[in-house]
Amino acid sequence: MIALFTLPLAPAQAAPATRSPVEAAFGNTIVSTYPSGRSTKLWLNRNGTYEGQRTNGKRTAGKWTLKGGKVCLRQTRPTGIPLTFCSTVPNGRVGATWTSKSPKGEPLRNRLVAGRG
Repeated sequence: MIALFTLPLAPAQAAPATRSPVEAAFGNTIVSTYPSGRSTKLWLNRNGTYEGQRTNGKRTAGKWTLKGGKVCLRQTRPTGIPLTFCSTVPNGRVGATWTSKSPKGEPLRNRLVAGRG
């Protein structure tokens, strides 16, 4: 499973929001770095799916949802994992950095970088 589970929010909108609170992540890459220096990548899609790359370079995929101000990931590929991991969603945009924890409780440094690199 991909380690990153927090995402930046898009800037506040003047009109009632039909925009996703994870809007800034669409078309961009969320990079999560472990204390060892190894990192994962996460790409959220508007249709509620995600793709990821583990620290070992292997690809994963699944579905994401928003629940109570948290983003939740559920892996479906390469094999489905019968658990969903959720984390709070901080304010931000491209260039934002924040900390979180991996599903195993390891500290992560996260950043939202421009493009799908």
